[in-house]
Amino acid sequence: MAKGKTSSAPFHLGLILDGNRRWARANGKTTFYAHKLGYTKIKHTAELAIDKGVKFVSVFAFSTENWNRTKAEVSYLMDLALWVATEEVDELHEKNIRVLFLGSTQRLSSKMIKAIRAAEDKTKNNGKGTLCVCFNYGGHQEIVDAAKKIIASGVAADSLTSEVFAQQLYAPEVPPIDLLIRTSGEQRLSNFMLWRAAYAELYFVTKHWPEFKDEDLEAAFVEFSKRQRRHGR
Repeated sequence: MAKGKTSSAPFHLGLILDGNRRWARANGKTTFYAHKLGYTKIKHTAELAIDKGVKFVSVFAFSTENWNRTKAEVSYLMDLALWVATEEVDELHEKNIRVLFLGSTQRLSSKMIKAIRAAEDKTKNNGKGTLCVCFNYGGHQEIVDAAKKIIASGVAADSLTSEVFAQQLYAPEVPPIDLLIRTSGEQRLSNFMLWRAAYAELYFVTKHWPEFKDEDLEAAFVEFSKRQRRHGR
């Protein structure tokens, strides 16, 4: 086994990045500071996971429900996402990591959409691993959008299978999640990758996302290695 890799690593790791605002309140920091720290940690954690053998890392960066936050916070999160797509992606590209953005383009600015497409195009041939940024993403919306595509394509009802349906999801090459980690002590999916999380092993961490450490990721992988995954069998 290559140095740094671990046999306990999942193929597809999902991360629900919860607790930025709670961490900020507990540590006397601004919400904006916490979000910036949280976004920076995305890159580090994704790189670490991929170094350990993970092939896909999906992170819940901005949900379709996050539009309900204050105008100032939403504006800042949009600016952060633009920074990731235009600046942070260069380091990921240098490390041979592909970047995909999963979600709806509705309500996104043309500048944001252009940056997303440019980041995906720049990194499309990278093969070490893939970072999937779920942005303006909702699990219900993804399923609805897939259903609309199927209806529009004229697929007959008796020809519809789960495999056919899955091919209409956002970035259908992204496989089901094997291990899903949520920080900050909450124990729910919150509309994250509902289709792909059907058989995911769930792992909950009490720490807020900004204080999630390398050893926390390793502990999750160790726990994952102990799980018996039957998939209904």
